[in-house]
Amino acid sequence: MRILALETSAKAVSAAVTEDGKVLCSGYQDTGLTHSRTLLPMARDLLKNCGTSLEEVDVIAVAAGPGSFTGLRIGVATAKGLSWGADKDCAACSTLESMAWPLAFYEDAVIVCAMDARRSQIYNALFTSEHGRLTRRTPDRAIGLAELAEELRSEPLPLVIVGDGAVLCEKALTESGLPCRLAPPQLVMQNAMSVALCAEDLARAGKLVSAQELLPVYLRPPQAQRLRQPPQI
Repeated sequence: MRILALETSAKAVSAAVTEDGKVLCSGYQDTGLTHSRTLLPMARDLLKNCGTSLEEVDVIAVAAGPGSFTGLRIGVATAKGLSWGADKDCAACSTLESMAWPLAFYEDAVIVCAMDARRSQIYNALFTSEHGRLTRRTPDRAIGLAELAEELRSEPLPLVIVGDGAVLCEKALTESGLPCRLAPPQLVMQNAMSVALCAEDLARAGKLVSAQELLPVYLRPPQAQRLRQPPQI
């Protein structure tokens, strides 16, 4: 199965082409340019450089959320457009689960996925691994750092933190007296290759979706929507 994977959930943008779990080509850019300028040229060049075309791709995978509202909209809209026009299946990958897949070799640890959600919160999910397969411990959620520290206080397994909120999370957990460590530097940040790993798992489970069904997952309403809501009395 050949996958074109897209990752736009945070400040960096990345894309990858994989085939049966093997990375054929990948790209990563964190130069401050908007994803709307960088994503499609990157995907086009990757397909060209590995000698394939969109018609030869089986699945369009995207980090569907949580993450930056604007980034998710760009990634999901791009995936929808590519898959709709080429009549391809989509993989709506959890950003948090995707970033856990490269750490599936940690079989005696809790993988703490963390993205900065502002307001002293992170987007978070917890995973463990056995024989290279992830087991989800919590749903994707927005959670306060103090609340997460309290939840993990009685956890006997070592804690390994991954994601663009990893440093923030490590600081909070350490200050709460919880021993933890960051994932290896090359695996800390979310990237399209990990989205492709998540997409492989979704395909095995028969959980691919159509372009029409593909939607971003925000976990929290956008700020504009929150501001429109009448104040609580």
